[in-house]
Amino acid sequence: MKILLEDIRNKFIEKGLKITPQRVVILEAIYHLNNHPTADKVIEYIRKTHPNIATGTVYKVLETLVENGLIKKVTTDKDIMRYDGIVDKHHHLYCSECDLIEDYVDDELDALLSTYFENKKIDGFKMEDIVLQIRGTFDKC
Repeated sequence: MKILLEDIRNKFIEKGLKITPQRVVILEAIYHLNNHPTADKVIEYIRKTHPNIATGTVYKVLETLVENGLIKKVTTDKDIMRYDGIVDKHHHLYCSECDLIEDYVDDELDALLSTYFENKKIDGFKMEDIVLQIRGTFDKC
């Protein structure tokens, strides 16, 4: 995912967040890595150019980004927390062999699932969103 520094700054402004070098570098790392990185992968990436950013700062910034809807958390079958820079509606194809996560967009599936649950009318439950993690294996593993 190619994103400009100015776009990152605008995202912070839109959310009313203070623009700090740490926040900018960490969000840029998530966009650059573009593979649903773990916090450790983000740390490894940013340490190449910003070795003084503390590990605790990275975790704190990641939580702030999640809380403000700039990134999403994705948990794997192995309970590994990963981060997704795409906050638009999409699902995930998860490889149970190699732990790879690929984004999957399908408007027809979204419409089918929304209609199904609207018609189901589950008592005492109001649906907000449907996010699927579709498990399988990729040929490339």
